[in-house]
Amino acid sequence: MIVRNMLIHGLKRFLPDRVVLSLYHRRRIGRFPNLRNPVTFNEKILRRCLFPDPRCSDLADKLKVRAYVAKRIGETYLVPLIAAPSTFGESVYEALPSSFVMKANHGCGFVKIVRDKGTSSFEVLDALARRWLSTNFYAIARERHYRDIDRRIFFEALLQGPDGKVPPDIKIHVFNRDAANPVIFILVISDRFGEHPRGDMYDADWKVLDIKMGHYARSATPALRPGNLDELLSVARALASDFDFVRVDLYDVNGTIYFGELTFTPGAGLFPLRPDNVDYEWGRLM
Repeated sequence: MIVRNMLIHGLKRFLPDRVVLSLYHRRRIGRFPNLRNPVTFNEKILRRCLFPDPRCSDLADKLKVRAYVAKRIGETYLVPLIAAPSTFGESVYEALPSSFVMKANHGCGFVKIVRDKGTSSFEVLDALARRWLSTNFYAIARERHYRDIDRRIFFEALLQGPDGKVPPDIKIHVFNRDAANPVIFILVISDRFGEHPRGDMYDADWKVLDIKMGHYARSATPALRPGNLDELLSVARALASDFDFVRVDLYDVNGTIYFGELTFTPGAGLFPLRPDNVDYEWGRLM
């Protein structure tokens, strides 16, 4: 089995992007995609992976996007940046505060939460940083707009809620088919770094929806409507206004909103939507 998987992985490196994405889509979604005339949400996201908007590389870069956010909505929405060194050395490590988040700018999932620097050595973090920087994120799911990002390690302030946990990811999907009246779906990922992460979908009025996206289990009870929901939606609309669709990730920390990232190809077009008709409904919104 191990040898077979290694052979399959090796062969995929030589397959065209279109073929790889079609095979992944068949495996994850359950059908081969129509890439010539895409209809569903996931099919249209696959097209974006193959033919990205030239603006997406800079806006998917977690460091460069900060300038866009500051210009659009102001610097107060940015997570405080501790350091963005050209190289990560011991002097950089020594200057870091006792708690922080280490990230890489060129993909998703490059996140290391450090609550107490005394429990994590420079050597451990340096090895992790080197592994991240050696990862070609484009090659994972053939999202082409990640190819041109210059890879960097950076450090941000650690955001924590009253319970000491990292605040939920508020992933606001903004569809601008009607720019004056965008359609919005909000996916809230709770306890993302805990043992039991959950994902719940809401509409713009915070009505819980019977929609499951990706692998996240649903919560037993819906989250309370945020007191600053109007501001969350206003921020998302402002950052998404130049695009027919983009997912705007935000955090709400004790009523203060922070920007997370802009995502143009959620799940690389490989996130199952349940029930399946939602894939078609969202596709019609693009």
